[in-house]
Amino acid sequence: MRIYCLFSLLSLSFAIGFAQERRVSLIFAGDAMQHTPQVYAAKTDSGYNYDSAFELVKDHISRADIAGVNFETTLGGKPYTGYPLFSSPKEYSIALRNAGFNIFFTANNHALDTGREGLEQTVQFIKEQGVKQTGSFVSKEERDLNYPLMIIKNGIRIAFLNYTYGTNGLLAIEPNIVNIIDTILIKEDIEATQLLQPDIIIAVMHWGEEYYTKPTKHQKSVAQFLLNNDVRIIIGHHPHVVQPIHIYRDNNTIKQVVYYSLGNFISNQRQPNTDGGMLAEIVLRKDADNDSVIIESADHSWVWVHKYYKNWKPVYRLLPIAKEDTMNDEIFDENKYELQPYELGGMKRFVRGANKIVKSSL
Repeated sequence: MRIYCLFSLLSLSFAIGFAQERRVSLIFAGDAMQHTPQVYAAKTDSGYNYDSAFELVKDHISRADIAGVNFETTLGGKPYTGYPLFSSPKEYSIALRNAGFNIFFTANNHALDTGREGLEQTVQFIKEQGVKQTGSFVSKEERDLNYPLMIIKNGIRIAFLNYTYGTNGLLAIEPNIVNIIDTILIKEDIEATQLLQPDIIIAVMHWGEEYYTKPTKHQKSVAQFLLNNDVRIIIGHHPHVVQPIHIYRDNNTIKQVVYYSLGNFISNQRQPNTDGGMLAEIVLRKDADNDSVIIESADHSWVWVHKYYKNWKPVYRLLPIAKEDTMNDEIFDENKYELQPYELGGMKRFVRGANKIVKSSL
């Protein structure tokens, strides 16, 4: 009887402790591009297959409670095209979902590359996969109903906002909408968001200048506007290179954080600083129902795009690189990915350059 009572008390204590636990892990990836050589690389006799590109990062991404990526292409149908007007096979979206991503952010400058049909097919197919999507919308009614994107995970209410600086001069055809960076609009959206009583607001911004490793004045200005209006985490995309991380602290407590640019997640770009990117890795915690959410950690790791040829055909695979592995060149000394010397040198150049950029002052 005593043993039964003790077991019951332990079970109750465990249940109470578990019920009180409020912790959410998040991962954000950079630009998921789809250039023509990537489409060619994925083509098979029966369709397209991208799974091998994400095989080595899948476990890491899937462990996060929430994983988001900038989906910088459209599912506009054939002919499949790369830059400057992107249209990708649906299998690309499926592969990203299978890699662990459960939010696709679609407010970017390529959202309208295949017009109204492409936007609507992209939004519809992403949702059919059971993946959350935000930033572009089939209609105002859909935006009113689904924006901001609210996700409740482990008792924490998270609101996601998503905007782009523009759409390469293409205009959304009514009733379609792509969220454009406009402080009046964003202010209205934040006020509407606050009525939903989120624990934290996260803004995902497509902004800045391509290939600039420092944020522009516009990025800094918009970031400050967002921070002044209750946004606590900002995730940046578009420059195709990483940019600094700015963490605002009160003593040892993280109050707000800005990742100005995560760079490329996967692409065919190989010029300096574009052949890889950053994974933003964040943990949120809420100690009790009435407490404010704490940003427990705001960290990052790297991914590098290994491109090589097999049977005269390009192959792409993402190589995960933990931040601690770069401190003492362990990953380079071990060469655990069995890279050729010139490939290892390319990965080393990217990581060392990215480390330097992230640590640089604004």
